[in-house]
Amino acid sequence: MKGYWLIIGTEISDEAAQAEYRRLWKPIGQKYQARVNPSKEPPVLQEERDACRMTVIEFPSIELARACYRDPAYDEARRYALQASKRELLIFEGDLR
Repeated sequence: MKGYWLIIGTEISDEAAQAEYRRLWKPIGQKYQARVNPSKEPPVLQEERDACRMTVIEFPSIELARACYRDPAYDEARRYALQASKRELLIFEGDLR
């Protein structure tokens, strides 16, 4: 079964940090065969509080989703993401299709 990250975040407060996160994320995502917002329908955030952004990242398996999060390269990238905005990241297994 596929693995997913669901990232819910506030407005970006540091554009430079967000740009660096995106730059670092690209090879990491490729390494783990990640697909960002894989659905034809974009995610819709309902009942949000401070959050205004939602991203779904699909992996071929839950094992790859977890391994990606634990990768030291992602640890470096994550620091920029957390500098750019407040966010929550959930990892789960399923089939969203």
